[in-house]
Amino acid sequence: MSVERRIPVIIDTDPGVDDIIAILFALASPELEILSINVSFGNTDIQSSYDNILKLYAALETHCNDHPEDKQRFTNFSSSSRPILVAGSERPLEGDLHSAQYFHGRDGLGGISERHPEIRTTNVTEDHPYLRPSTKSALETSLDLIIEFPERSITYIALGPLTNLALLLRHDGDLVRNRIGRVVCMGGALDVPGNTSPVAEFNFFADPFAVKELLIPMSSQLGLPLERFLLLPLDITTPHELPFPVYTKRVDPAFQQLSAGVGKKPITHFTSSFLEQTREVMLQFGKDAMELHDIVAVWCAIANPPWLSPSLAPGWAASRRVFEIERSVRYILSAVFPFLFHCRYGELTRGMLVIDRREDESAYAPGANRAEVQAALDETKTRHGPWESTAMPAEVEVESNADVGKMIGARVNCVTTTPGPTVLLELLLQRVWGV
Repeated sequence: MSVERRIPVIIDTDPGVDDIIAILFALASPELEILSINVSFGNTDIQSSYDNILKLYAALETHCNDHPEDKQRFTNFSSSSRPILVAGSERPLEGDLHSAQYFHGRDGLGGISERHPEIRTTNVTEDHPYLRPSTKSALETSLDLIIEFPERSITYIALGPLTNLALLLRHDGDLVRNRIGRVVCMGGALDVPGNTSPVAEFNFFADPFAVKELLIPMSSQLGLPLERFLLLPLDITTPHELPFPVYTKRVDPAFQQLSAGVGKKPITHFTSSFLEQTREVMLQFGKDAMELHDIVAVWCAIANPPWLSPSLAPGWAASRRVFEIERSVRYILSAVFPFLFHCRYGELTRGMLVIDRREDESAYAPGANRAEVQAALDETKTRHGPWESTAMPAEVEVESNADVGKMIGARVNCVTTTPGPTVLLELLLQRVWGV
């Protein structure tokens, strides 16, 4: 595939099952030029995140050695253009450290180290054939790249907590705001339930303080340039899936048959080795598919390069939403030492995106029952809008003084439309597995 102008990208990730698939997708996407892979805490601890990138690269190296005809498919897997690999944040800006081991396993890949000991990492050195490990911080590396490359040419793809990016702006906010091309972020839940708590998506739950600094700062002179920011919340990413029956039929007919990969291509054995555990978890939720959250974000970055900003490519659309994020800090007087205060964070609403539905025309009407909204839309054959906002009138009264307690915040571009789940599924299957 011939691409006239490649998009330089920094991938900020906490791999993670869907992160690894997303990075494989990026490696097989000729539209991108991967400059750096910045790993952080999140789905697992930072050392496991780092090791998972090495496992991915080791599997892909073996695959390309065994199947040299596939090497041209992975255009970003080249000894001539090695991405920097760098460790970033080990914990959030404030508050407790949380992980998503309940879904991704202790090592981030469904316990792949114990389930498949044949999949190992090698010691990373400066002469790694496909990566440039750096002892610098993710902050230093990202700043160097933003300065080195032409102004507003780099897309920053945030697949994990936003801590690394928040620290970047703390260090030199003016430089980042002036020179970053676009930020594409997977995170948050607007009009749908969360995936970590009833109200919060994991990335925003992991560090809500970073989200606050970047998207809802105390001053309009701070934070990210929102005209160059695209948010992909659960609302838009969840419908995009990799059904496991499709994966079994088209990629790995021996999927979930415990083996050391005999008869399988190395990249298929690698992905099947962690997807088998993912399937077990998803079946507990009544779904025989993996949701492609981070893959949708990479797809968005491919389709919407910085030079299109603020416009979006055909088939894509976004809505500007106003919200706050719940950090819920409480100070409690110590019973032991009366002069000390304990600081506690909300256990139920941490990471929740709070929307003022009295003012936000793109949200559900106040008091509306979402199930009834959907039924009303279907019954009247009304076209479903991006956020199902006006299908039913409000069922509760609102104070007459509309300005009482009015939420003031920036309008964040939230993706509401993609070319469709089927389009992404076919593109993913073709690029990553060649089917």
